[in-house]
Amino acid sequence: MLPSLLLLYGGGFAQSRPAIRVSLADAVRSAVQFNHDLIAARHEVGRADARLREAWGYAMPSIDLTATYTRALKKPVFFFPNIFDTSASAKGQVTAIEIGSDHSVDLNVSVSQVLFNSAIFTGVGTAKIYSQAAREVYNAKEAETVANARKAFYAVLLAAEVKEMLRSNLKNAEENLGNVTVLASQGLLSEYDKLRAEVGVANLRPEVIRAENNHDLALNGLKIAMGLPFDQEVDVAGALEFTAVDSGILKGATQSVLESNHSLNALRHQLDVNEAIATVERSNYLPSLAAFGNYQLQTQKNDLRISTQDFIRSSVVGLSLSMNIFNGFRTAGRVEQAELDARKTDEQIAGTEISLKTAVQSTIMSLGRARERINAQQRTVDQAEKGYRIATARFTSGSGTQLEVNDAQLALTTAKTNRMQAIYDYLVASAELDQLLGHVPEYVKTQE
Repeated sequence: MLPSLLLLYGGGFAQSRPAIRVSLADAVRSAVQFNHDLIAARHEVGRADARLREAWGYAMPSIDLTATYTRALKKPVFFFPNIFDTSASAKGQVTAIEIGSDHSVDLNVSVSQVLFNSAIFTGVGTAKIYSQAAREVYNAKEAETVANARKAFYAVLLAAEVKEMLRSNLKNAEENLGNVTVLASQGLLSEYDKLRAEVGVANLRPEVIRAENNHDLALNGLKIAMGLPFDQEVDVAGALEFTAVDSGILKGATQSVLESNHSLNALRHQLDVNEAIATVERSNYLPSLAAFGNYQLQTQKNDLRISTQDFIRSSVVGLSLSMNIFNGFRTAGRVEQAELDARKTDEQIAGTEISLKTAVQSTIMSLGRARERINAQQRTVDQAEKGYRIATARFTSGSGTQLEVNDAQLALTTAKTNRMQAIYDYLVASAELDQLLGHVPEYVKTQE
């Protein structure tokens, strides 16, 4: 499956797209690989990591190198009183004397290192927490993508089985109509029986068309979930089969959802970020201490024959202490905003915990009801199949009517449809439970 998808996406979307056979694992892997929202979340993780590296950069030394060359087109001058000419005509006059050289070169290396700045050091921890939060957001989006792909796949399986069942019913009804027509022509059956058989076939044909349309719509939904183009033909492998959820998972789900749900964990990291931001803002009340050094090479000449011996060297080192005395209460306002953001996130966490517990309990109830329906409908299907065989046998022997056959066929179709719907509901509920608990299939983890 994956090589086919790689050819599909890497070949410029050729006009001829052979059908690809897709299993549940293939559908989920494709969704994880090509889902646009998940790709965007993956980029956000990379952005968070880059912000962490940036935060570390503020705590590391800063080294700057500057080089300047200057060509004097017209040199500056100093003006001096004319003290050498004492004649009356020169009284009050000044003399302009050029200074500097035609060419000057200045090389400068500056080094600075923060020794104490609470905002910078706290910012490193904040960026690390933000990176963890971005990963939780990605994991939550991944769990959602996996669940949506699974549900889309199950919808195709359900639509396919309903379509095949109705096609089979239509074929049986048409064969039955042929037999009824022959018997009616021989005077063995009434015109009413023939009419009932014709009505049965006519009623099934639109149902088959509707089932085929539903199957096409389900396939389109699967293509969207997998990130495939609409004109790509897909052949789904598998059948709608009941697979029970482990009872141990159900028993501890209400508690484990509070520990493993990625959206909730992302909110908790967001709370840590907000509290760290409040600490960063408070640190603006504290002084900042930095060490600096400067090494400089300078030379000036009237020609470009410059050598290393022409440079004059100078260097300085020092400490810089700065502290804000008053900034119009801006720091106090930012601290208050950060504290309120933390309180708001704390309330969101509390509300999310309640919602998750409710959602898990509701999903577990849905699983239980669906399983009961599966068991009950299996018995109903067995009884309906037996009833259909009896009605068909009675009709063939001449002791039954076409109405009995039609009613038995309808009862069997309804029983089978209800059982398939119950299995589908159970599988969808299991996918939703995995999403709530943050469970991702092993084949997705292996791919990553």
